[in-house]
Amino acid sequence: MRLALIAAALLMTFAHGAQAQDRRPSHCIAIAGGPERVQQAAWSDPVPERSVRLSFLGHAMFLIQTEGGVDIVTDYNGALPQGAPAPDVVTMNHAHSTHWTDAVQGIPQVLRGWSSQFGIGADHYLTVGDALIRNVPTDIRSFGAVEENGNSIFVFEAGGLCIGHLGHLHHEPTDQQYAMLGRVDVLLVPVDGSYTMEQAAMMRVVSRLNSSVVIPMHWFGPARLETFVTGMSEQFAVERPGSSEYVVSLRSLPDRPTVVVLDPVSSGRGWP
Repeated sequence: MRLALIAAALLMTFAHGAQAQDRRPSHCIAIAGGPERVQQAAWSDPVPERSVRLSFLGHAMFLIQTEGGVDIVTDYNGALPQGAPAPDVVTMNHAHSTHWTDAVQGIPQVLRGWSSQFGIGADHYLTVGDALIRNVPTDIRSFGAVEENGNSIFVFEAGGLCIGHLGHLHHEPTDQQYAMLGRVDVLLVPVDGSYTMEQAAMMRVVSRLNSSVVIPMHWFGPARLETFVTGMSEQFAVERPGSSEYVVSLRSLPDRPTVVVLDPVSSGRGWP
């Protein structure tokens, strides 16, 4: 079954024709198959060799920094913590205003998870420095109905790693969408259980992706976070580094899938 999904994803990639020939190939799709705990660094410090540094800024915003010096902010709403670097790339989703903004002046790459055509999915697949960034469109609830392809799951490939940000996911992905995601080594997952989707369904998504590292976000309160962590604790190990930052490399991914609970920068040891 897994091989069939990979083959389907490869066929979809080749179907893009001449345009696809100019694209850097995705190793996450092609090879579907522990984070290092370090003293928290300054955002301006170099990222270790063959690694990626993730900082939980709060809510659904992460700062993803690559060895090559690319700074990416996910589900960008314009409210960066003091001292955070100006991003080279931002991704956004429009299910709620806390996940997007029009204040993007001076940001070189602004990747919206929706398109200007209602119901038509956004299509992002670009290389920025040493990072490949792509999206998988998903549906959202909108004014009591469903807006097809209204949001996106973004995938960031850097340092040999495949990092997936589920954004404001409102439904379990289809088999085709799972195939398009490919391998996900590090999964950033909303666990609020209401604004996105119920926790039982989100746990099924996490279980199916079976990522080496799962970082909860978008939890609104400690009780919801702990319910998710407890629900995943039989299948996943749990780590609480007491930091907003984690440095990950392909060579140090844990043997057992692990939920890593980070503290959001925006509110210390509270909740986003």
